[in-house]
Order: sequence, then structure tokens, then C-alpha cells
Amino acid sequence: MSTSGTPTAGFDGGAPPNLPPVRVIRSARRKESVSARISDGVLVVRIPDFLTKEEEHAMVSKVLGRFEERWRCGHVPLEPRARELAARFGLPEPRSISWSSRQRLRWGSCSAGSGDIRISSRLADAPPWVLDHVIIHELAHLVVADHSPEFQALVNRNPNAERAEGYLLALSDIGSRAQPSRQALAS
Repeated sequence: MSTSGTPTAGFDGGAPPNLPPVRVIRSARRKESVSARISDGVLVVRIPDFLTKEEEHAMVSKVLGRFEERWRCGHVPLEPRARELAARFGLPEPRSISWSSRQRLRWGSCSAGSGDIRISSRLADAPPWVLDHVIIHELAHLVVADHSPEFQALVNRNPNAERAEGYLLALSDIGSRAQPSRQALAS
């Protein structure tokens, strides 16, 4: 096993400033998989020895992206926030609420039958009032499954509803001009 480089602020171009340094370890025994973990404040990425520098860079970039998304989301606890918003707006609490990195067309989703809510990890850096609006939107689905006037009345209990929807609409347009804006909040 050989070690490529020492812990640095990143690899070939650097990691985002809020992430730990990266250390890449090449292994002749590793055939396909790539693994990553934090060890003593360093993100250690283990890769097969046969990868080219370009493949190494691509793999490490992918790992860093996933790590950074988890790190950002880990700093915003959803469960206490959902409980507080449910109490404040007279909505039921979800059975569970968690971040989802798979939601690319929606800001949130609700499985009304099970009471499970997923929030897009793209909102981890959004202003708190925007995240609160998406949580309220999904909590309202625990009462009304569709987007009827009854549902809208529940969502509009939030005094920031219109402002937050404007923010999300702008964010959707910035992220992808082809993405239908009405789809953004649909769940």
C-alpha cells in the first residue's frame, strides 16, 4: 500500500474551506471500491492503486461532495425544528423527518400514510425561514394529502409562506432553467 501525499487543505485544487484536509491512500489490494472516513480530523480516502491521477481526482471529488453534503446537513437538526413548528402552527408531528440527497426536483416529500418526511439536502444552506416553510408544507400534508384550498390554508398559517415560496422559485430558476417551477414544492 502506498500513500499519495500527506494531509493537506485538499487535493489538486483544494477542498472547500469548511471541510477537513484530505489524504489519499492507494492500495494494490483494493480492486474496485473507494472508501472514506474521518481519522484525526483528516478525511482519509482509500482508492485502488491502478487509478490514474484523473480518476483519482474524480473519485475524491465525488467523495468530497457527498461528505460536504452530509456535513452541512448534520449541522441542521430537523426533528426538534419539526416538533416546534408542528406545535406553533397546530400541525401533527411527523413520525420521522430526515435529509435526502436524492431529491433533486422537490424541496420535500411526505408519506402521509407512514408520517415520514424527507427534506432535500439542497436546503441545508437556505435561510431558516425558507427551511421552516418547506417543513410546514410537508407537515400540512400529514393533514391534507393534496394541494387543495384547505391545504393552502394550513400552509398559509406561516406568515413567511409567500416570501419563502418566492425564494424557492428563484432558487429553482437559478438551479435549472428547465425545471418546472410549480414542481418545486409539489409533494
